[in-house]
Amino acid sequence: MPFISALGYDVFNPLEVLPEMNCDIGTKKGEKIDYAIIKNGDPIILIECKHWAQDLNLHDNQLIRYFNVSSAKFGILTNGIIYRFYTDLAEPNKMDEKPFFEINLLELKDAQIEELKKFHRSYFDIETILSSASELKYVGELKNVIGKEFVNPSPEFVKFIAKQVYEGVFTQKVLEQFSLLVKRTISNYISDMISDRLKAAIKDTTEEAKEIENPTIVPVVEENKIVTTEEEMEGFYIIKSILRETIPAERITYRDAQSYFAVFIDDNNRKPVCRLYLNSPTNKRVAIMDENKKEIVYKISSIDEIYLHGEGLKTAALRYL
Repeated sequence: MPFISALGYDVFNPLEVLPEMNCDIGTKKGEKIDYAIIKNGDPIILIECKHWAQDLNLHDNQLIRYFNVSSAKFGILTNGIIYRFYTDLAEPNKMDEKPFFEINLLELKDAQIEELKKFHRSYFDIETILSSASELKYVGELKNVIGKEFVNPSPEFVKFIAKQVYEGVFTQKVLEQFSLLVKRTISNYISDMISDRLKAAIKDTTEEAKEIENPTIVPVVEENKIVTTEEEMEGFYIIKSILRETIPAERITYRDAQSYFAVFIDDNNRKPVCRLYLNSPTNKRVAIMDENKKEIVYKISSIDEIYLHGEGLKTAALRYL
């Protein structure tokens, strides 16, 4: 109901938001949709709600049945956290099997908010939404395909990339070799891009601080002789960028010590995620906490290699959600 209200609809006006609307299917009576948003007496959006822990993949057939016997042009399937938006792009008056738009309220992005605005009562226009629905659908599906290829490149993808740099006969052995190379290259390229953006952001922040406070930036030195270095802070920003995909940024904190730099959740020393050991130029390490809060230590040659341990960092942090 808060979500429907945020879209500008009066949830207490049954002429605008109708709960438990009848969606009888053939001879099967008593079928009801959880909410229907009404305009000029006709439903325009059907909303089927499930428990927050439910897997929505198990319930899309139910929404399809309701959609196909209704005049509504859009259907929403939600567990209160994930919202999937459907329409009938493939075949008129028959709901598509895949949503054209999906949001997760825990990871809401600015671009998604712009798309959500089109469903607001003040801006709602079927033609406007449909004109962008097709593009949204294919962009979403392409992102999934590209994401899968980046994580586990298919033989076809590997061949497509490799043939642009390798002129020899493409044997099974060559395919296996390039499969590893392509996967590693993708990982390094993404890490470099993120690192460059972080460095640019840090540089901008540092220059801002120079203008506002001091002409020079020096390491933070406390009375107990703990020195927080620029490299440690850059390592923290890398870890924060990895974890904020699953945890709000403001919950990710750090504390420095003489021998290591620690990252916590909620600034709570009972919620450690990892420690960075960066004081030695030849023995840099990242130590990720296991379920018993014991260190699993990985040697790194540079802080950029922290990206290689992203999944381990997320696993450690998610224990405190």
